[in-house]
Amino acid sequence: MNQLDYAQLILFIVLLCVLTPPVGHYMARIFTDAEFWPRRAFRPIENCFYRLSGIDPKHDMTWRQYARALMWFNVIGLIVVFTVQMLQAHLPFNPQKLPAVTWDLALNTAVSFVTNTNWQSYSGETALSAFTQMFALTVQNFVSAAVGLTVAIAIMRGVAQRAQLTLGNFWADLVRGTLYILLPLSVVFAIVLISRGTPQTLEPNVHVTTLEGPEQVIPVGPVASQEAIKMIGTNGGGYFNANSAHPYENPDPLVNFLQMLMIFLIPAALTYTFGSITGARKHAWVIFATMLILFITITALSLMSEYGAGGLMEGKETRFGVFNSVLFSTVTTSASCGAVNAMHSSLSPLSGGLAMLNMMLGEVIFGGVGAGFYGMMLFILLTVFIAGLMVGRTPEYLGKKIEAREMQMVILAVLAPCAVILLGTAIAAVVPAGLAGPSSKGPHGFSEILYAFTSAAANNGSAFAGLNANTPFYNLMMAFTMWVGRFAIILPILAVAGSLSAKNISPQSKGTFPVDTALFSALLIGIILIVGALTFVPALALGPIVEHLLMKQGTFF
Repeated sequence: MNQLDYAQLILFIVLLCVLTPPVGHYMARIFTDAEFWPRRAFRPIENCFYRLSGIDPKHDMTWRQYARALMWFNVIGLIVVFTVQMLQAHLPFNPQKLPAVTWDLALNTAVSFVTNTNWQSYSGETALSAFTQMFALTVQNFVSAAVGLTVAIAIMRGVAQRAQLTLGNFWADLVRGTLYILLPLSVVFAIVLISRGTPQTLEPNVHVTTLEGPEQVIPVGPVASQEAIKMIGTNGGGYFNANSAHPYENPDPLVNFLQMLMIFLIPAALTYTFGSITGARKHAWVIFATMLILFITITALSLMSEYGAGGLMEGKETRFGVFNSVLFSTVTTSASCGAVNAMHSSLSPLSGGLAMLNMMLGEVIFGGVGAGFYGMMLFILLTVFIAGLMVGRTPEYLGKKIEAREMQMVILAVLAPCAVILLGTAIAAVVPAGLAGPSSKGPHGFSEILYAFTSAAANNGSAFAGLNANTPFYNLMMAFTMWVGRFAIILPILAVAGSLSAKNISPQSKGTFPVDTALFSALLIGIILIVGALTFVPALALGPIVEHLLMKQGTFF
């Protein structure tokens, strides 16, 4: 690392800290019906949508109604995305005359984009038409991110409200998250991308003659619009197979830096939104600080591992170098984004293992849009519960008693992704269809399988890239894993939100455990790491750890 690398990392952290309060305050005003100029400017559009859809935004829902509406919306989205892929050959904006996608890949892709995972077992520029990319995938990039926002806002309301049985209106939250937050940010960032050279066109692919004489086909399309929401919505699904290593998706170092910042922008700001809605601003900054400490620590360890292995450029994008490749890998796996500007399979064994660990911890280090916050909330409630047991008091969180029902839901949400990661990896590592996927042998081949199921359960979408996942076995296994990884967390956290919302605030006493101190942050970090270590260290030992030890001995596979 050189001085410019250190300066870039410091600038990244400073900008994140500076942007968090204004963006978080803005989102809090949007979701609390505050009257200010964006609401006045866009209210006619918002109200028009409600009238056309028959939605009453003032009709508050119980947590069960909220969850039911959310699930129906996602099931319908799944059907639409699947159908578009199956009918692709007969739909417009398909100048390459691309055929329909196979049913298992179509199902995998539909689940992937509906769950905000954006796992891609296909090459976008050769498998999907511009219509499919825009109407099916880019639309889901917006609404799947908005769904994450709605769940985060629901749990915030649950903590803030007193003796109320409702959490707001899912449809209104979905519309406002899309119209006032995701769409404006994406339009601005898309314009920036276009100004830097990212294509935004419906024209056919460009045919050119190279200096050597042969003809080359250069794929183009509506790239900038998908790229913008891909980052802002922590989606990660690229228009091109090379994702953010492709010069059309990621034209230069400035865009590369902005992409990383956009990935973290909304997830970081949601901590401030939480403080504004609940009034617990000091506690919100403790949450932000906890996330930042974990991010800096894992980034430092990953950089040390990569440079300790020689800082090799194999698999890295030459325009960005080792530092930006490692930083991007840490950012994208801390958030549920999945965009990559280098091949994670080419990271040093421990750097690749740390990328997996980010996802195994539930991607709570800022995390995805909404998903990172409600994932962190699970660990916050777990920490409060354990602290309460240690001192022999009924655990309380911001005046709400944490009882058996809440903890049952928390444990379910924490364990479900862990189960599908480990069981899916175990099955793939022993059946012939699973063993046919990895391109590498030994521990690195195992890491390819483990990374894939970890990425799917965490709704991340990045891959080690050496795994051939476009087979019926992996398409169906990964689809199941993505669905469980998304909704086996969302439904329990909504149940927790409903339960907390119905409770009154208990007055603080000398025995109340404060959650706005450095001690709470340290305990929270300890719980996050202990849960991750106890669950996944044995699996990591079979992959990245043993590969690192063998590499030190000069053994390669």
